Amino acid sequence: MSDDIPIEKRFKVLVEITRASHFAWREAVQKCCPDIDPVEIVNEMWEITGVQTGTAYLKHIDPDGDLPRQVAASIVWSSQCMGENAKLEEGEAPGEWHVVHDGCPWHRWHAERDLLAEDRPGCDRWFAAAIRTINEHLGTNLTFETIASLPDGDDCCRRRIREA
Repeated sequence: MSDDIPIEKRFKVLVEITRASHFAWREAVQKCCPDIDPVEIVNEMWEITGVQTGTAYLKHIDPDGDLPRQVAASIVWSSQCMGENAKLEEGEAPGEWHVVHDGCPWHRWHAERDLLAEDRPGCDRWFAAAIRTINEHLGTNLTFETIASLPDGDDCCRRRIREA
């Protein structure tokens, strides 16, 4: 039966199942551990995921190359792999790169569950952990800044990555 379903459709379904799993385990924490703030658990999950992602990005980064661009491009690539509308844009200053999400299924999922207050902080926690992990391994000082955010009412999420 699965051979009849195009790979693109199977992939989209799998990605949505992954997002659904995130919110299912969040609900399970609320039910099983009512004394624990689920936001604390969600933030820790994004922290751990960011460390793991930063570690994975290190395998593909040339330490002698344009690090802000490489990190931003890695984020865009992995975002696109997850079905997010992401693109890389050169910033105004030399060595500055922007990760732009014009649309994000995570935003939709948070909005549908009245959890928008967790959307941007989770992403920011993930960005911070991924970039901190890269900095710790390479001895660099990359930074990110959220310039715009869908959960804040902007038309996109835009994060600037550069060397401090």
